[in-house]
Amino acid sequence: MIPRALLDVIADEGTAFGIDPNELLQRDLLMRPPGIWSPNRQCKLVQTADGWIAINLAREDDRVAVAAWLELEATIDPWAAIPPEARRRATADLLERSELLGMPVAVVGESAIGKRSVLKPCGSASSSSVVDLSALWAGPLCGGALADAGLSVTKIEDPVRPDPVRKATPEHDHRLNGRKRRIMMPLKDPKLLEAIAVARVLITSARPHALARLGLTPGAVFASNPELIWVAITAHGFSGPHAMRVGFGDDTAAAGGLVRMENGEPRFLGDALADPLTGLRAARLALDALERGRSGLIDVALAATAADFALRAGLR
Repeated sequence: MIPRALLDVIADEGTAFGIDPNELLQRDLLMRPPGIWSPNRQCKLVQTADGWIAINLAREDDRVAVAAWLELEATIDPWAAIPPEARRRATADLLERSELLGMPVAVVGESAIGKRSVLKPCGSASSSSVVDLSALWAGPLCGGALADAGLSVTKIEDPVRPDPVRKATPEHDHRLNGRKRRIMMPLKDPKLLEAIAVARVLITSARPHALARLGLTPGAVFASNPELIWVAITAHGFSGPHAMRVGFGDDTAAAGGLVRMENGEPRFLGDALADPLTGLRAARLALDALERGRSGLIDVALAATAADFALRAGLR
């Protein structure tokens, strides 16, 4: 189902890590063929009055929020209600209301290719350690690739909200995190800031406002560690007008245009494609910054990365 051209682009991107595209895209989950539904059947492509959107209801909170999103009774069946309601509403209105509710909704093909981060030369960095605060797929893949490249990676998880991948898909978790040292630590513990202050690379996958509550703002972080490379993975960008938007691998893949067209209608190509592609891209950018002796924040958005891969594969 995944076009050969896209697999070739992935292989080219993964050359530095010797990554097999087919292995990169695997998870130990029961999947169905992609189409109007994502393979995990949690995200669907839905026609609006003037376009197409991807709606991801992987979280219970998002399923509950559908009634408020569409201004319907709270007892509705979300997936039964969405298609007819979306068909009579404008795309822009649906997207705006989803942003207010923090729902992972994206317009098919909406995202532009991300701008390259501007990094600066750093001093003689003495550390080669990586602090990985990320969860799910993209961020942990980036950390796993850096571990494979010989860096010392420590994955820190809050015991209140640990990475769900460990229990949900243990084989996938081992592929992503098996080469890392793992620590359970409240993210408000002052020891976290101490670890970041002596690290060479920091990987995050939370939105900026959530990180700010932990004291992790660019100003504070780089004041304590000017030599740091901060890999900030988000759905739609770490800064700018879309920094507050929520997104996951399937909806952001659609946002980037990683879809195939069937009779003029979009269809998914694979499982949460924006996640592994962003993890791979983030690792390559981090490795490049390390080799060139650079520091600063690398803003790696899932939607923008998907857009870049889609363009390179001739899908947009």
